[in-house]
Amino acid sequence: MRWVSPWGEGFPGWHIECSAMSSKYLGQVFDIHGGGMDLQFPHHESEIAQSTIAHGCAPVRYWMHNNMITINGKKMGKSYNNVIKITELFSGNHPILEQPYHPMVVRFYILQTHYRSTLDFSNEALQASEKAFRRLWEAYEVLQKLPANTSATSADKELDEKVTRFCNECADFMNDDFNTAKVLANLFELAPVINGIKGGQIKSDSLSANTYQLMMDTFKTYLVDILGMKPLQVQQDGKIDKVLSLLVEIRKDAKTRKDYATSDLIRNKLAEAGVMIKDEKDGSVSWTIE
Repeated sequence: MRWVSPWGEGFPGWHIECSAMSSKYLGQVFDIHGGGMDLQFPHHESEIAQSTIAHGCAPVRYWMHNNMITINGKKMGKSYNNVIKITELFSGNHPILEQPYHPMVVRFYILQTHYRSTLDFSNEALQASEKAFRRLWEAYEVLQKLPANTSATSADKELDEKVTRFCNECADFMNDDFNTAKVLANLFELAPVINGIKGGQIKSDSLSANTYQLMMDTFKTYLVDILGMKPLQVQQDGKIDKVLSLLVEIRKDAKTRKDYATSDLIRNKLAEAGVMIKDEKDGSVSWTIE
């Protein structure tokens, strides 16, 4: 059934259809519903009201409303002519960007801000995030290569307790409304300890074997398993840009001549090499290196 309120789509009556779809595919009650905080009223409040009337229970257990996105401090929107697409972040083809940014850098940048806080995109902030992520990932790689510690006790009780606290707090922060920003802050607190052990400024037996293992488990669990971070691949430079631009032009010419075999061959071979080509709706072509 589709019913539209007399005021048009987007007003409360329209959400009968939304409620019906969510019930069909997710059940009468499901765990998480996301969306922008500007959709709380009237959209999501209408979904709650209509689903409750229809089924006698609230439809969602947890609502996660993210805050607004701004660009250089100004609200992002088509009416402000300052929209930035995710493909433009990856390609660097946007007036405010000086370079392309790896998907992991963009992900890391977003995770450094609590999802209920305003997220401001700027070239300077993305550059700082890239450096920060490299520093944190390097610490994780160093941690994996450090020799195992078999000491049952710690030579530095104060340091041992501090590291244990930083690790254990990560679970508390995730339980506190998915506070990824505080989780990353604690991982950054552990990085100097890891680098200090590698450089010899901190003795290898300063931490107990249990604390050492806890630190390893914490990095893998939160940085990799939960936040989904992966190492950065080699960034594309000017020469690679020129080569890819040439291949894109050759593929475009092949499509114009209806030589789809050549067009598909170029796309597929690039995909095998980790270069993903996407034909945009405006006729342009973007690519990302995975």
